[in-house]
Amino acid sequence: MAVMKVNNDTFQEKVLNNSKPVLVDFYADWCGPCRMVGPVIDEIAQERPDIKVGKINVDENSELAMKYSVMSIPNMKFFKGGQVVDEVIGAVPKPAMKQKFEANA
Repeated sequence: MAVMKVNNDTFQEKVLNNSKPVLVDFYADWCGPCRMVGPVIDEIAQERPDIKVGKINVDENSELAMKYSVMSIPNMKFFKGGQVVDEVIGAVPKPAMKQKFEANA
């Protein structure tokens, strides 16, 4: 499943109202660790059609970053039923990210 772009206008519909668990990757284009994690997120999104995956550019959507206390990036938050249930902060290897996916699916 493709990674969906999420912004201030689409967050409610694509994340909070989604019937599936959603992983949201808060990132910035200039962030080196974000660029390292990006391909891992993309791979997992392809492997796990039961989970929606979205990306939010914190530079373009600072209100959402502030609302969800994103103080450092990359910051991946897992949403279920419109609530944050877990998060991963920083660049982590694919096995660790997959383990988080399993725990939050």
